[in-house]
Amino acid sequence: MPKVKSGVALAAALAACSMLRMAAASPPSLRASTVEALDAFLHKAADDGLAPAVVAVVVSPERVLYLQSAGKRDVKAGAALAPDAIFRIASMTKPITSAVVMMLHEEGRLGFDDPVSKYLPEFAGVRVMTAFNDADRTFDSRPPARPITVRHLLTHTSGIAYAFADARLATLDTNGKSEAEVPLLHDPGDHFTYGPNTAVLGRIVERITGTTLDAVLKARVFDPLGMGDTFYVVPDDKRDRVVTQHVRMGGALQEQPNPAVLQSGVRGDGGLFSTAGDYARFMRLFLNGGRAGARRLLAEASVRQMMSNQIGRLFVEEQPSANPPLAKPFPFGGGKDRFGFGFQIEGMPPAPGLRSAGSASWGGIYNTHFWIDPQKRIAAAVLMQFLPYYDAAGLDVLRGVERIVYAPN
Repeated sequence: MPKVKSGVALAAALAACSMLRMAAASPPSLRASTVEALDAFLHKAADDGLAPAVVAVVVSPERVLYLQSAGKRDVKAGAALAPDAIFRIASMTKPITSAVVMMLHEEGRLGFDDPVSKYLPEFAGVRVMTAFNDADRTFDSRPPARPITVRHLLTHTSGIAYAFADARLATLDTNGKSEAEVPLLHDPGDHFTYGPNTAVLGRIVERITGTTLDAVLKARVFDPLGMGDTFYVVPDDKRDRVVTQHVRMGGALQEQPNPAVLQSGVRGDGGLFSTAGDYARFMRLFLNGGRAGARRLLAEASVRQMMSNQIGRLFVEEQPSANPPLAKPFPFGGGKDRFGFGFQIEGMPPAPGLRSAGSASWGGIYNTHFWIDPQKRIAAAVLMQFLPYYDAAGLDVLRGVERIVYAPN
């Protein structure tokens, strides 16, 4: 894949470097008027029905600048939402898994250009879809022009795709099949296509470490960062903090009660439950150049790689929706943004009043969102809990919080 130092790539690299020179600038803070505006906006968003539950957090490298909630944790039960509410963060799991991959790379246990088949032999037989017959749901395929590598998985350029974003895959019977058994949509390295790449990375982590992914994440990320409310299985004594889900049906949000057992499968690309406070600890790791207090978890070089363009001339492409009740077309920045190792990288020029160029971000399908802005030395997350992803009301809440955070003095 070509590695061209475009203006966007250079800006992203400079922004990542600036994050590591924090001592020269005064600590970021939020004005009292900004805090008041955020409080008012969140409560109005909940009262107006834009989001039944929303928690927003803003952090600097040193501390939490803002953490507040609005709405109901359980609407039917009339349970108020607290700032430490537990959300399903879905694909916000991906950057955490990607960070562990970077740790293994630092230890010399994995190479970015290693073929995936080195760790998971079944990927030696992957095929690329070349034609699809809508009438009988058959397809033609061929071997890929090049092997899928760890780099392709980290940047979503492998050709592996989610069925909810591709109408052809949505019509195929993929139940019970691994990513190696589903056709690629293009040759590895040719395009950005969002898919379960990080699920494959999670299995590689398990193969290298000889232990389960949940145990690896706990030992290498959650425990060192103090993320005591992040897990795949919600403990019984914390289940009353889990937010109920909503689904938009006929224009209105319908509540889905929490099941008796709150757990998900252990996957690298999703499934985690977490809080805004816990995810803030993860975001601060990147604002601090890979350090958590006196302890270094990631090398500065790894942080720069994760938060700078790793896809050369390619761009993040808008992903279409093959399942509108689940997700609308996404993400922001299609056609201009780049992708690092696990993060979307904001392109240039940024929209007025929003995050800076070089900011790293991603989201989860239940409308959980975050961004890390190395230029301004702040990070923020806005957590909601409803479908579809990229619902217009959810985006209004996300952008509303963002505009208040970046409002001029």
